[in-house]
Amino acid sequence: MKKYEQLLLDFPILNKKMQNHRLVYLDNAATTFKPKMVLEAIEDYYENYCANTHRGDYDLAHTADVKYDEAREIVAKFINAEKNEIVFTAGTSMSINMIAYGYAVKYLKPEDEILITEAEHASNVLPWFSVAKAIGCTIRYIPLTDEGRLTPENVKNAMSEHTKIVAIAQVTNVLGYYVDIKSIAKVVHEFGALIVVDGAQSVPHFKVDVKDLDCDFLSFSGHKMCGPTGIGVMYGKYALLKEMDPLMSGGGMNARFNTCGEVTLLLPPAKFEAGTQNIEGAVGLAVAIKYLESIGMENIEKYETELKNYAITELKKLDNVILYNETAESGIITFNIKDVFAQDAATYFNSKGVCVRSGQHCAKILMDFLGTVATVRASLYFYNTKEDIDAFIDACKKAGDFLDAYFN
Repeated sequence: MKKYEQLLLDFPILNKKMQNHRLVYLDNAATTFKPKMVLEAIEDYYENYCANTHRGDYDLAHTADVKYDEAREIVAKFINAEKNEIVFTAGTSMSINMIAYGYAVKYLKPEDEILITEAEHASNVLPWFSVAKAIGCTIRYIPLTDEGRLTPENVKNAMSEHTKIVAIAQVTNVLGYYVDIKSIAKVVHEFGALIVVDGAQSVPHFKVDVKDLDCDFLSFSGHKMCGPTGIGVMYGKYALLKEMDPLMSGGGMNARFNTCGEVTLLLPPAKFEAGTQNIEGAVGLAVAIKYLESIGMENIEKYETELKNYAITELKKLDNVILYNETAESGIITFNIKDVFAQDAATYFNSKGVCVRSGQHCAKILMDFLGTVATVRASLYFYNTKEDIDAFIDACKKAGDFLDAYFN
C-alpha cells in the first residue's frame, strides 16, 4: 500500500478539516475520493481535446475518439471482458435499468419469474418491479441465511422452470458479505436462466473476472472506485447485447433511418450509447482504474480486510454498539448505537469529523430482516488508516451524547 504521506498528495481532500477535527471519511460505499491524476485527466480533456467522439473529422475529434476507445479497452481488461462487451452508462442504476427494459421486457413472459433477495439495493429491485408490472411476471425472493448471507444452496432451492433471471449483488451495500457468484452462476445456467450481477460494491475492492465468474451481465459505477460521478459500466456477454434493445435512441447508435420509420442499429456497444457521451467521465474512469492497478487490487482487498478486522475487534469491546455484520468479508460495517436513532448517531459522528452514512441505505426491504428501522454504516477504502478507525471507535464510545452535536 502507498504511504499515507503519498496518499495526502494524491488525494488533497484528505487534508481537509471537518468540525475542527481531522477528516475521517468512512462513507466509501456511497462514493469515493478522486486522486489528482483523475482530476488532471478530466481537466486535460476540457483544455486540450474537447470534442465529441465519433462525430468529427478534425484532430481534436480524433484525439477524443482515441481516448474514449482506449478507456473502453482499459475497462474491458480490468474485468477480463472483450472490448465490445463494455457499454458506458451513467452508473450502476442506469446499467441495471438498461438490462431490465432492454432484455427482460423484451423476452420474459407472464408465466416467468425473476429472483432477487431482500438485501438488494433499490437499483437492483425497482427495475425488476417495473418489469413485473409491465409484463405480469413474478418477483420472488431467495431466502437468506439467519446471518443474512446468500448461498448457492438457497439459490438452487429457489430456482424453478419458470426462473428466467436471477439478479443479485456480488457484495451487498448494507451487510457486505461476499457472494459466490461463480457457483451461483453455474446453478442459474443449469436451469437455463441468466444471472445479472450488481458489482457496485465489489469491482472497486477486489479483482473481478467476468469470464471466470461466467456472469451474463455485470454493472458498476465509476464514482465508487476513485472515478468521476456520472459514469458507469454495463458488461454483457456479446450475444446477449446483440439481442437486447437499447434503452435510449438518438444520434450515434444507428447506422441509418428513413421517413418510413425503418431504423438500422449499430452493433454493440455503440447501439446502447445514444447521444453525446460522458467522454471526460470515461477518460477519468480509465485513469482511476490505472491508479487502482498501480496499487494492486489484491493489495487493496488485503489491506481493507486488515483494517476491517481491527475495527470489528475494537467495536466488540464496546457494550453500546449493535453489530449487524461482524463476519462480513468486505469493508462495510453496519451497526447502531444502543438507544440512539441512526441519524442522531451520524450527526454526532459528524461533530467529531467522522463521516458515516445513516438510514436505510436504499435497501428498505432489508430493514425488516434486520429488525430495525435504520442503521449506521461505516465503509472503508484503501486510503483509510488505523488512526481513522481509532477516531471512529472513540466517537462510538461517546455517541450516547448525541445531543451535544445539536446544542454545542
